[in-house]
Amino acid sequence: MAKRKARPTTVSEYIEVAPKEAQKKMKEMRACIRKAAPGAMEALKWGMPAFSFGRILVTFAAHKNHVGFYPTPSAVKAFAKELSKFNTARGSIQFPLEKPLPLPLIRKITEFRVQESLEQDRKWRT
Repeated sequence: MAKRKARPTTVSEYIEVAPKEAQKKMKEMRACIRKAAPGAMEALKWGMPAFSFGRILVTFAAHKNHVGFYPTPSAVKAFAKELSKFNTARGSIQFPLEKPLPLPLIRKITEFRVQESLEQDRKWRT
């Protein structure tokens, strides 16, 4: 019986075991998110890279033909016009591997999520 590969425990490990075609894009996305959300904590959530700032801001994952970006439904809705040329669902966006990542858009969406998180958390402070 073949041994199962160990599951990644860090974002770096996740990127290392991702399909070769996706690794460069994932490194670019990670750097972009870090720059847009300085101070955000990086960890694996639900088995994929996630950035949190009090709450989960965004996650991303490697797939066979695309890199998935998961910024929540509110962000997908807020940027619907800019995202019209990508496959989207309620809270997810697919960036094809054969095309360059829209890094300025990823930065804007991440900054939106940081602001949204700060505003929502402010409501709960006493």
